[in-house]
Amino acid sequence: MEFAAAFDPQPMHLDEAAARASMLGSLAASGWHSCCLLARMIGDGFHFLGAPGVDEVRWFKPLRPGESIRVRATVLETRASRSRPQLGFVKFQFELLGSSGAVLMTLTTSLMFARRDATSSSREGIPG
Repeated sequence: MEFAAAFDPQPMHLDEAAARASMLGSLAASGWHSCCLLARMIGDGFHFLGAPGVDEVRWFKPLRPGESIRVRATVLETRASRSRPQLGFVKFQFELLGSSGAVLMTLTTSLMFARRDATSSSREGIPG
């Protein structure tokens, strides 16, 4: 509720009675709060250099107070930077999962990583 009061002050995020009367049916976190939680989990889990933006965010189910969450990352594609060959982009679809395993939201973005030197790669045919 503190996050919603500061950044997304809609009744379904702030007031139990208003939330029951909304399409959500009960109090739920702001979708933007869910994005911030996911961003923190990504930042804690990856040592990336930045991101050029977000391609897509989709909210499927509300995040309820007290619910445990986890993230699942799927690599969609990889590519070397054309302008800075020491960097590479990895396009991910991140899924924020609730305690039941249901997908609450997805976020698709490309993260920038430092590339290994191709000559130091220990696997034949795998780019650095």
